[in-house]
Amino acid sequence: MHNQLTEEIAGLKDKLIQFRRDFHMHPELGLEEVRTAKVVADFLECLGLEVKTGLGVTGVVGLLQGDKPGKTLMLRADMDALPIQEETDVPYRSQSPGVMHACGHDGHTAMLLALAEVMSAHRTEMPGRIKFVFQPGEEGFAGARLMIEDGVLDDPTVDAAMGMHLTNILPLGVIGTRSGNMMASMDSFGIKIIGKGAHAAAAHLGADPIVMAAEVISILQTLNSREAPAATPLVLHIGSIHGGRAFNAVAETVGLKGTVRTFDEELRASMPERMKRIIGGVTTAMRGSHEFDYQFGYPVLVNDQTMTNLVKSSVTEFLGEAGFQEIPIRMASEDMAFFHQKVPGCHFFVGAANDEKGLNTPNHNPRYAFDEDALVIGAQVMIRAAWNYLTS
Repeated sequence: MHNQLTEEIAGLKDKLIQFRRDFHMHPELGLEEVRTAKVVADFLECLGLEVKTGLGVTGVVGLLQGDKPGKTLMLRADMDALPIQEETDVPYRSQSPGVMHACGHDGHTAMLLALAEVMSAHRTEMPGRIKFVFQPGEEGFAGARLMIEDGVLDDPTVDAAMGMHLTNILPLGVIGTRSGNMMASMDSFGIKIIGKGAHAAAAHLGADPIVMAAEVISILQTLNSREAPAATPLVLHIGSIHGGRAFNAVAETVGLKGTVRTFDEELRASMPERMKRIIGGVTTAMRGSHEFDYQFGYPVLVNDQTMTNLVKSSVTEFLGEAGFQEIPIRMASEDMAFFHQKVPGCHFFVGAANDEKGLNTPNHNPRYAFDEDALVIGAQVMIRAAWNYLTS
């Protein structure tokens, strides 16, 4: 059955690419995936699946019921694009100004549709059920959490979950994952530093928030080097700074935005208070004040050991030992983590880089592109892993 399933996926290569390119041409931002959701829902209905729409705002679920009793497996793909202006010259480049599938979600959606088509043709041989979950808003909108709140893991209750992500960090033909902690938590913060305006020639009459911001940025980095254990990964990054209008004036305010990422929940929980202490100390000492907002975002993504072993064995039996790579932890985040908090799961990466074709641009880049042969490989690995889970 494994060979038959993978051969049938290979036979859908042209359809896979067609789906992916259609989604790529018509990208939609998080929680706005109306067209994408309709294409997905219409296709699943044509396959005879039980389809639900509107979960997590624009999410779609297709339930495939096998003819034999068994477990319920959730397979997930994310559908949203990024607010990036595409700079490729491919004929299927984005037709939506300022919006681009720069993270492979168009490919994820296409691969899961292919799995639904193949598996639906084998429902008489299939034990259990598969929930094909097409999730909105992965890029910062916590679409997974929204779908959970709308009952995606219920009726029937999901027993385990799997998801995959295309990446140019790995070469074509290699699947990467690891058990336990794999991707970091992701929180965000905003800081408003409040000073007092004055002429630059009489700066002593004001309170300079730009100088305060410089000190705050510098001292916040001591949280990494002096307050976190040396063996504990921690990222505290300022990604945005805005303040001042005139070259010869002391600004009134400066705004900072950034992110905090770690694998340690205790350290994570303590970060707002640690940051506030430093920000307050600096601004008070320099005759200013501040406003501080900290938002807890995505949790740590933790892969279940048993599910990860299942994916690894599915990869090696198909691609050989060279086709699997145990990857190091990544400080990037992924809201598949919300699903893994509720049910055991494995999220894995599908290598899509091809240096010979010049397809190695990183994700979230306006020139991002990948080798579309990865669509077939990723879908083949996922369908083998899904079958192994349902029949185990």
